[in-house]
Amino acid sequence: MSLLTDLRGSGRAVGAFNAILLEHAEAIVTGAERAGLPVILQISQNAVRYHGSLAPFATACLSLASAASVPVTVHLDHAEDEELIDQAVALGVRSVMFDAATLPYDENVARTRTVVQRCHAVGCLVEAELGEIGGKDGAHAPGVRTDPAEAAAFVAATGVDSLAVAVGSSHAMASRDARLDVELIGRLAAAVPVPLVLHGSSGVPDSGLRAAVAAGITKVNVGTLLNRVLTETVRDVLADQEKLTDPRKYLTPGRDAVRAEVTRLLQLLQKEAIFNAM
Repeated sequence: MSLLTDLRGSGRAVGAFNAILLEHAEAIVTGAERAGLPVILQISQNAVRYHGSLAPFATACLSLASAASVPVTVHLDHAEDEELIDQAVALGVRSVMFDAATLPYDENVARTRTVVQRCHAVGCLVEAELGEIGGKDGAHAPGVRTDPAEAAAFVAATGVDSLAVAVGSSHAMASRDARLDVELIGRLAAAVPVPLVLHGSSGVPDSGLRAAVAAGITKVNVGTLLNRVLTETVRDVLADQEKLTDPRKYLTPGRDAVRAEVTRLLQLLQKEAIFNAM
């Protein structure tokens, strides 16, 4: 069974953190080790575009995962390019998200089903998305939500292993004031037979994350929040030491700050079962 399947219905969730720089990846892995908890280390298609290709950064992430003292899953996030998925699988990545959510429903189903069949043949898990999360590449759709019946039909038709749902969060939020539809999450969890994924979690306050996990979210994606933590820390160091030029001197505290936030969030998500019992 996969980590997400094991956690589904437990009142706990796993943190899935996006890495752009090697410092992100190192902080995510060491943050998970400090928490003593599993983690998902994500590389988005946008991050691949930044680096120019997948292999160098993915190979580094896979190496970090292999050496870690806790389970680390390297995951290709928001891949719209099927060729990129094939490249990831060839490198040894065994968890991918195929993002065809902006396509018409029937086309989303057909293309996702094909990707699932190809990935499952080599033991790779597939996440998909239904409903528009918003805030990504300028696509913002207030009020759009995933329908439980449609979500159940989508999973049955495609065979995906997990499903990202639109329940009120939005990608790339700088503030943590998103209000999730917790009642909808509960209905989705009851209708959909696979783990549910929350994207845009950087904009959700801790209380909202706890409520979402209690209602049925199993995987919580975080990216923008880590970037804010890293950037704000580096900015403070450089403001305090204007003549500093050695990147190790300002990226080390930034990496340490990201590590601390990863540890904190992983513990928050895993303590949900205890939280509910109190």
